[in-house]
Order: sequence, then structure tokens, then C-alpha cells
Amino acid sequence: MNPRTLPPVRSVPADDVVRALAGARQVAVLDDDPTGTQTVRDLPVLTRWTVEDIRWALQQGRPGFFVLTNTRSLSPEDAAFRDREVAQACLAAAEQENVSLAFASRSDSTLRGHFPLETDVLGEVVAAHGSVVDGILLAPAYVDAGRVTIDGTHWLRTADGLQPVAESEFARDATFGYRSSRLAEWVEEKSAGRIPHGDVTELTLDVIRTETPGALRARLDRPHGGQVVVLDADEDDDLRATVLAILAAEQDGKTFLYRVGPSFVRARLGQAAHPPIDDETLAQLVDGDAHGLVVVGSHVGLTSQQLEHLATRRRFTTVELDVPTILDDQRAEEHLRDAVTTATTALADTIVVLQTSRALVTGNDEEHSLEIARRVSEALARVAGEIVAGRRPSYVVAKGGITSSDVATRSLRIDRAWIRGSLLPGIVSLWEPASGPAQGLPYVVFAGNVGGETSLADVIDRLEKA
Repeated sequence: MNPRTLPPVRSVPADDVVRALAGARQVAVLDDDPTGTQTVRDLPVLTRWTVEDIRWALQQGRPGFFVLTNTRSLSPEDAAFRDREVAQACLAAAEQENVSLAFASRSDSTLRGHFPLETDVLGEVVAAHGSVVDGILLAPAYVDAGRVTIDGTHWLRTADGLQPVAESEFARDATFGYRSSRLAEWVEEKSAGRIPHGDVTELTLDVIRTETPGALRARLDRPHGGQVVVLDADEDDDLRATVLAILAAEQDGKTFLYRVGPSFVRARLGQAAHPPIDDETLAQLVDGDAHGLVVVGSHVGLTSQQLEHLATRRRFTTVELDVPTILDDQRAEEHLRDAVTTATTALADTIVVLQTSRALVTGNDEEHSLEIARRVSEALARVAGEIVAGRRPSYVVAKGGITSSDVATRSLRIDRAWIRGSLLPGIVSLWEPASGPAQGLPYVVFAGNVGGETSLADVIDRLEKA
């Protein structure tokens, strides 16, 4: 289906945001999985959060930085503990560097994640440091991947038109499922009624595209007491128009928390959609004397389709970790050792695809499902790390959000890295580790739910050519 005819887009160049960033608060982006980096480039990303690490990020002269929290893979209690720990370290580092911070809680553009838990925790930490949060800005749009918000409803762009997000496979997620596509109602649902939908404000495209910048700015004086404000977005210009109003309001003393998808982060940091990394730059990053390792943990249907298409285009060796065997304490160890041996041997001659068995295994409840996901991801990360230690590949691609985090932190032991850009337009981020044993090894973060069926093969083609 398709919504009504919309007002024409009002052009807002990224350069306008860059000028407005002079003197603005730096943004600490707490990313609940690594895939939020795929819309930006030339920014620091941290996988640990000591005060010294955060000071390093603040010293790089960028308008913001990412901290990979991986909270989407954690229980609510553990996610809250981690968010609090990261936010407190960020504020301590900012005080030492004499800079002001804004917090972005970056999460899934298909609405999976710990909400409102994460913004609740950030609000508590900010309040403990003497500030009052006026509003929670909710902007899950990911324009590049066709996830947009129109008239307060979140949509997925498909070949058949726009689909309400609650009608998609993502809404049936074993841990973070939901029923509502209208974001105000989704907020009420996820807060178990604590935040009634009538208390949620919607900043629609009618307002964003037709009101003057001054009038749009004035609307941001109204939120108070942590009120949730839904931001419509169908184009990057919509987000940049809103960001200019947000920056002006923050300059006047307003404090907001951002609960957002990847596109808002790009707009808030003053970046436009940029072309993928060019072939010459990619050739400088990739070691041409080895083959690549592809680690697949995602179970969404699109990932399975992408693997099937990759098989029609390239020869590779598949090493599969059987999930029931991983969960069997008697058989798991031998199974994992055999996988490492098979993969390290095969890397001498071919690309290796390391994946879990495709049949999804879920638990009896949300907590049990998360525990199974954690055990499987830990096994996958362990095997990937032992493969890389045994035979360093030319690049590593990680498919899936939780998988990307575990491979970065456990397999490759990346602490600090630079986001160098994307490998496809607006999707699939390439990191260059700046420290640790994986320093200089191109690491590709590939969300499970983005791209078309050829996208994985397209990425591998680019890397193999480089």
C-alpha cells in the first residue's frame, strides 16, 4: 500500500548542518549493534568504553563517535547496566576534555531493541549529572534501506509499495516482536502503557516540509519531562531540516535524547549520503595474497537468499556450525575444533563461509531465546577468532548485527577503529581497526536485513577484485 500524496521535499544541504555544528554538542552514539555505522564515514568507533578510549575519540576532531554497546543481544538488566556504564564514562571523559555531549541511542530501523529501557537509563544518567531531558526524539528511519516514517507510521519500502512495519517478518522477532506500526502506539505498546499514545507528539512531513525554520524550531520548545516526539522522515532532507531545528534548540539550552536509526545519525553529524569506497582506496586496504572469511549469524530470510545467490556466482567452502550440537555440552567442543581445522585449511584455496545452521532454534520465552542466541553467537565468534589466528584472511565480513559485534570484539579483539565508509550505497560498513591484533585487517559489517538478494555477492566481488 502507499500513503497519501506528500508535500514537496524542501532541500536542506548537508553543508547547512555542518555550519550549524560550530559550537554544537558532540554526539556519543551508543549503538546496540555495529550496523548503525553503515551510513557514515571517517568517524571513530569504540568497542570498549574506558574513559581514556572515549577521550581518544573526542580528541579526533569529529562531530561525534560511536560506542558499540551490543545491548540488543543482552537481557534488559544487562543492557541497562551497560548503557549506564557507557554513559557515565562518556560524561566523565567529556568533562576532562571540556566538551558538551548529546546522546544518541542508535537502534534497529525495523524497531527491534530495548525501548524505552535504553532512553530511560540515559535520562537517569544525564539527570544525575545535573541536566533535565526535555524530549526523547524517536526517528527510526533508514532512508537508504527503504525504512521511512510518514504521518507517524513506520513503513518498509518493498517492490509492491510501502508495507507497515508491523506486517513484516521483523515484527515477529522472538525477542523484540510488536503489533503496532504507528510509532505513538508502538511507544505505548513497548512501554506497557506507561507512555500513552496520546502523550506522544508527532512531527509530520506537513510540518517539516512546509513550516519556516523558525516555526519548526519553536515546536521543539514544547517537549518537556522526557516527552516522546516522533520525527517523520522520507528523505535525508527531512531529517536535516529537523536537525537544524534541534541544534538551534540545543544551543538555547534544550536537552534531547535521540532514539534513532542510521539516517538520523548521518544527518546529525552533518554528512550527506556518500558514494561507496572507491576501488583504489579498497585496494590499499585489502591484502591481495589471501582469501576472505565470511561469518554468517543472521537468520532473516534475506540473508538466506543472499547466501544462495553468492553460491551461483562464486566458489567457496561452507563450514557450518550445527546449532543443536553447539547447545549439547557433550558434543560441542569437538564440533567447534573440527570447524576451525576445516576452515583454516580451506582458506588457502578459497573464500570460506562460516555459518550457523539455518533452522532457527528459539527458547520457551524471550529470556531463553536470548540465551540461546548468545551461546550460538559466542561459539561462532570463538571459531572465527581461531580461524583468523590460524590463517589471517584478506578481509572478514560479518553478516548479522549481533554476529558483527561478537566478531569485532571477541574474534578480532578490535578496541578502536575508523569507519571508512560503505561498500554499497548507504549500506555495508567497512572498518579499519586502529589497534590490536586485527590492526589494518578490513572488517565489513553487514546487517542481516539490508540489501537485495545479490548484495552479499556484490560485496564479495568488490573485495575479491581489490
